[in-house]
Amino acid sequence: MNILVTGGAGFIGSHTVVELVSAGHKPIILDDFSNSNKSVLLGLKNIIGHDVDFIEGNCNDEDTLRKVFKTFKIDGVIHFAAAKAVGESVKKPLKYYELNVGSLIKLIKVMAEFKVTKLVFSSSCTVYGEPDFVPITESTPRKPANSPYGNTKTMGEDILRDTVLAGGNAQFISLRYFNPIGAHESAEIGELPSGVPSNLVPYITQTAIGARESLTLFGDDYDTPDGTNIRDFIHVVDLAKAHLAALEYLNTVPSNFYDVFNIGTGKGYSVMELIKTFESVNDLKLNYKIGPRRTGDTVKIYGDVKKANDVLKWKTEKSLEEALADAWKWEQKLAKK
Repeated sequence: MNILVTGGAGFIGSHTVVELVSAGHKPIILDDFSNSNKSVLLGLKNIIGHDVDFIEGNCNDEDTLRKVFKTFKIDGVIHFAAAKAVGESVKKPLKYYELNVGSLIKLIKVMAEFKVTKLVFSSSCTVYGEPDFVPITESTPRKPANSPYGNTKTMGEDILRDTVLAGGNAQFISLRYFNPIGAHESAEIGELPSGVPSNLVPYITQTAIGARESLTLFGDDYDTPDGTNIRDFIHVVDLAKAHLAALEYLNTVPSNFYDVFNIGTGKGYSVMELIKTFESVNDLKLNYKIGPRRTGDTVKIYGDVKKANDVLKWKTEKSLEEALADAWKWEQKLAKK
């Protein structure tokens, strides 16, 4: 299949492109490089062995979207493109609603114009808000999100559901994933944030390499065993494979279909555990300090992933140790450039 990957030069998108090619599909990347770098295209070529088709542009622009659908016969879409920093979304909510919600609406409209029915949506465990218990299942009630970013994912899911309920041929899946970390084992692609990282692991690796003086942990007084937040950290390659599994599952479903899946390891690790594991795996000592809590952070969240295991026939294969070793290998590669 020809698969449009919006935000395909980003962290998760680029790894998904690799898995699509490995499975015999042809990915087409649409990315404006606002939070990615064109060097990713070379990394992809080095892994895959050939150039990947791409169009530079913003998927919040209907004309750009139409250009893609006219140029390539698109069979399905994986939609990653979105602004994703929780902290920034609290300060700039309108930016997040315009980009994340606006682009999804326009994408669905253009897909309908070109009679493309299959869409895998990049959602998030943030739709569960602050859960009453863990692990959470797909039937766990969603709560008001802790940030505008999280709310855009809730709204995105509702838009997809309502589009399917309205009737037609739409086949949509939302993947509610947890915290992707790591990098491709080749160290050709990995997480490449613009400016100050919004995710924890690149902040860890940048501190370890000396690009940052120290790492700040946002709070150590939460109701958890060591006082730091608990998260489900999933290797980005495992997460990429989940998108492939979801896409292929859409080939088996009715013509008017919507479902959601948790995508994670099913295990929770604290931020402190993550740091200690990174130090152990890579034989390093990190300079870190404790700071105040950060607005929008959830105390404890990890998911039950049995549904994805059973229905999508997908499960994680890589460990936390492998993810942190790959992330450090990627950071070292970046330092040599």
